[in-house]
Amino acid sequence: MRWHRFTIHTTSEAEDILVSALSDIGIEGVEIVDSQPLSEEDKEQMFVDIMPEMPSDDGKACLNFYLEEDANVPKILDQVKSVLAKTASYIDIGEGRIEQSQTEDKDWINNWKEYFHQFHVDDILIVPSWENIPEEDTSSLVLHIDPGTAFGTGMHETTQLVIRQLKKRVKPGHVLLDVGTGSGILGILACKLGAARVYGTDLDPCAVNAVRENLEANSVAEESFTLRIGNIIDDPAIQQEAGREQYDLVTANILADVLVALAPVIPSFMKKGGYFITSGILEGKQQEVAQAMEQAGLAIEEITRQGEWYCVTGRK
Repeated sequence: MRWHRFTIHTTSEAEDILVSALSDIGIEGVEIVDSQPLSEEDKEQMFVDIMPEMPSDDGKACLNFYLEEDANVPKILDQVKSVLAKTASYIDIGEGRIEQSQTEDKDWINNWKEYFHQFHVDDILIVPSWENIPEEDTSSLVLHIDPGTAFGTGMHETTQLVIRQLKKRVKPGHVLLDVGTGSGILGILACKLGAARVYGTDLDPCAVNAVRENLEANSVAEESFTLRIGNIIDDPAIQQEAGREQYDLVTANILADVLVALAPVIPSFMKKGGYFITSGILEGKQQEVAQAMEQAGLAIEEITRQGEWYCVTGRK
């Protein structure tokens, strides 16, 4: 299907107001393109340790929205122009110009699948749902993981570092706390390695459906995997439900600054002798994370590396 693409040239000051006003007339999913610096909250939601160089904020913004090919474009554009005129009466909207183009005829829902294929992490085969397991891998440990809106397919070095630690340390009957669950790949792997139960937390509601679908794809019982949306650092309800001194293993594949904040909190959830496996740490940050874990009373058991990424494992 072809889509009509529209770009409103406006100001960063007006972008939020315009997005809200466009939503009021039925236009959802507006893309914002601007040069505003990221807030600290924005940075915490991104899987990076070092932010890329950003252009200086010039005060300009572009808002992109899409209409189906058979949409009543003239009527909708009249509504958009009315929104722009109304908004311009009390805030600077800049040019306020609407530029129109047409997207290519692509299956946007499924087109990304051509970039994700099955692969191995050592002797573990990770397979998306649209591919078959090769005959030579039928006896392998197989994870069925579909990439989606939640992070975690196993392709990234940071995830692979944690996978190798789980292979080494999960024992039958273990209980795992997974902070930043994403797709659920780490918890699902732990279950396949013999873990009895997983308690996961994530800040992104998209993780709920991703975990549910991947549990089903791997024939892992839903009752063995609890997922809660919230922050275990400062959410008393999640802390209470998770339970103190309950976990043989804790995994957190996030980023260094968050791991440093987690370090003093996590040991109280761990059993004596339990492991805290941290990843998402760029080169140069590993000692900072290790020091925070040591200050929280954990002994550093191992520091592993893949590419420019590090995994720090501590023991209580």
